[in-house]
Amino acid sequence: MKKRIAASALAALLAVTSFTGCRTSSKSKNLVEDIKPNPVPVYKSFDKNEQEKVAEFAAQIIRNTESENGNLIVSPVSVLYALAMTANGADAKTLAQMEYVFGMDIQTLNDYLHSTVSVLPSDEGYTLDIANSLWITNDEGKFVVNKDFLSVVKSYYDAGVFSADFTNKGTINDINDWVTRQTNGQIQNILEKVDPSAVMYLVNAINFEADWIKEYTSDDVRDGIFTRQDGSTQDAEFMYMNEYAYLEDENTTGFIKYYKDKKYAFVGLLPAENIKMEDYLKTLSGEKITNLLGNISEEKVVTGMPKFEVTYGTEMSEIFKALGMTDAFNAETADFTKMGQTQTGENVCIDKIIHKAFIRVAEKGTQAGAATVVGMMVGGAAPGQQQPKKVFLDRPFVYMIIDTENNLPLFMGTVCEIE
Repeated sequence: MKKRIAASALAALLAVTSFTGCRTSSKSKNLVEDIKPNPVPVYKSFDKNEQEKVAEFAAQIIRNTESENGNLIVSPVSVLYALAMTANGADAKTLAQMEYVFGMDIQTLNDYLHSTVSVLPSDEGYTLDIANSLWITNDEGKFVVNKDFLSVVKSYYDAGVFSADFTNKGTINDINDWVTRQTNGQIQNILEKVDPSAVMYLVNAINFEADWIKEYTSDDVRDGIFTRQDGSTQDAEFMYMNEYAYLEDENTTGFIKYYKDKKYAFVGLLPAENIKMEDYLKTLSGEKITNLLGNISEEKVVTGMPKFEVTYGTEMSEIFKALGMTDAFNAETADFTKMGQTQTGENVCIDKIIHKAFIRVAEKGTQAGAATVVGMMVGGAAPGQQQPKKVFLDRPFVYMIIDTENNLPLFMGTVCEIE
């Protein structure tokens, strides 16, 4: 597995040619050499409280995200990385509101995210790439970035830092191509335009590819019926196998299927039959997720799940405003003075939080990718003794991909119909 938090400018801007051919580039300038990162300790573990807070952040996103057909895929970790970098430029009430949404202070979050990625397991059987970058306007008459802010995001997030001409259409290509490269081609064109008032884009990209520890064979795949929320049915291909990691609480049955080396895992959660998906999601909290994953029963469970693929994109500003992070989006109240300052005295605020994600689950394993862009602008706003458990994901279900060491929800989503 490759672990990386941002690639160098040369790697990022040269390697994109394999995806983009001769697209126009603005020749964004790499500023990394001018930034002095500080040594940061790596903590081996965090207590259950931090893990539960990150799980609660993930649950809040999935509870407040909607799609037309009920199928979702988001990466809470990608969103958290992008917003955590942003929060290091915030101060006063703006920072306090962001920390409230995170469930922890920014220094603890910096330590958590830096340490987590530093100890992620690696092997040839699975890949988890996490990369961060900052794209800053080169118009110093408009905005001057704070060097201390850059030092923090370089030290804790190993972010690539680029100075770019935001009036040049090639800058969009540079950012989009960087994301495409970091997600192995899974996320493309995350930005459609650069806002004239934009002064910075803070970007995270995550790529996950892994093979099951025990792959499905052709004998394990059979045609079946998937029942939608409204009771209508559709044909689907289902993959069946016995697992030995069963999950259960008062309104959930589920299972864990491990990827190679058991360092990462797929989690399938099936709501009780009398509970609609929207009602089940309301019960989904950090505490519930942590308790489910902390009480795995190593008993035989007969499992079935459909092969599925989900692509999803959304703008998340309203989600975070509803969660209490209001000042960050308001030019009159936002305080990002630690990030830098404008030459006109105008406030910098968050304009958009754009998120795109993709997942494909099949016989061999899983591919998933996600990217998050935070746009900053000036102005604006025991087996054998009992009958085996059975969990068939043949009706709407919730799924996660987790880092099993920390129960970190890398990806999370819902399937309400087979696309």
